[in-house]
Amino acid sequence: MEQRNQPETLRLRSVMPALTTNDLEQSIAWYRDVIGFVVVEEMRREGSLQGAVIQAGQQRFLLARDDFQKGRDRAKGAGFRLYCVTAQDIDQLAQGIKQRGGVLEQEPADQPWGARDFSVVDPDGFKISISTGMSE
Repeated sequence: MEQRNQPETLRLRSVMPALTTNDLEQSIAWYRDVIGFVVVEEMRREGSLQGAVIQAGQQRFLLARDDFQKGRDRAKGAGFRLYCVTAQDIDQLAQGIKQRGGVLEQEPADQPWGARDFSVVDPDGFKISISTGMSE
């Protein structure tokens, strides 16, 4: 049996990015109708929609309404990219996104590290790469 280092290192089971949106309803519609996520939970306060959990496969994102306490014109998504891996056909996924009105930031391309990917930018500027992962 392999001995673990002490102190024990962090071992995560999942990660759920929380993205702040300027227009929550628009963002939900974009992720659902253009990219293909499913809305699995809506969070309401006094009847007002404040957030939603969306899911693609086994992965979840949290979309939250911006309260604009840090200003209405602050940049979101700058210097940040979500790198998502799938076993699905990258070219078919990209084509479907374009057919549903999405705009690709980068068309599907083979990468030198063995992946094939494309990228999109959500309505708030968050960059998302969807990839086959690395070849073995």
